[in-house]
Amino acid sequence: MRKIIVWRWASFVVGMMILSLGITMTIKGQRLGVGPWDVLHIGLYRNFELSIGTWGIILSIIIVVATAAVLRQWPKFGTWLNLLLIGLFIDLFNWLIPDISSMTGQVIIFTLGIVVMAYGVGIYVAPNLGAGPRDSLMLIFSEKLGFSIKKVRTSIEVIVAIAGWLLGGPVGIGTVIIALLIGQIVHYSLPQCRKLLAKLAGADEAQIMGLVQSTVHPTKEIGENVPKHVDMNETVEHTAVGSKN
Repeated sequence: MRKIIVWRWASFVVGMMILSLGITMTIKGQRLGVGPWDVLHIGLYRNFELSIGTWGIILSIIIVVATAAVLRQWPKFGTWLNLLLIGLFIDLFNWLIPDISSMTGQVIIFTLGIVVMAYGVGIYVAPNLGAGPRDSLMLIFSEKLGFSIKKVRTSIEVIVAIAGWLLGGPVGIGTVIIALLIGQIVHYSLPQCRKLLAKLAGADEAQIMGLVQSTVHPTKEIGENVPKHVDMNETVEHTAVGSKN
C-alpha cells in the first residue's frame, strides 16, 4: 500500500509539472489568446510586474483562504503544494522556453500546448487526490447556488477573462479553443493515465483512486474540502485548467 501512495503522489506532482509545461506553451503562443485564468495572470503581470507564475500563486492563496473561511476548515498540505508548484513550474518553463515571434511557430506551440495540458491534467487527476484551489471554488459556488458545474465554471471564466482583458491580457480564439477542447481531450487522457498509473503501481484502479480502504490512512489532502456528492471526473471535464487548479 505504501508503494501505491508513493505512485499516487508521484503522478500528482509530475502531472502538475506537465500541466504547467502545457500552460507555458500556450502562453508562448499567446497571439491566439490564452486560457481565461492566464489572461488575468498575464494582465496583472503587464500592469504590476511580478511574474506570471507569482500572480497565479497569489490568486490561488486568496482563493484558498476564501474557501477555507467558507468551509471553516484549513487546507491541508496538498493544496499548498498544488498552488506553489504550478506557479513555480510555469515561471521555470517560461524562462527555459524561448519566445516565438513567427505566427506559424506560435500556432504550433499553442496547439501542442493544449494537448500537453490535457495529458498533464490526466496524470495530475488520475490518483484522485482532489481538486485544486480554483476547482474547489467552482465546486463551492455550484453547491451553494445550486447551479451546474458547467454553468458555474463558464460564469467564473468569463468574469476572469474580462477582468484580464481589461488589464491588457491576451484574449483571442485560443481562449475559446482552450475552454472547449481541454475537457474533451481529458475525457480520453484521464482513463489512459489511470490505467498506466495502476500498471506502474501494481494495483487496480480503485486502489489508485483511493477508493479502497487499508491499514494505512488514505491520503486526502486536497479533496477533503470537495463536496462528497460531486464527481471529480465531471469537474475535470468542465474545467479549463486553471484548471491550475
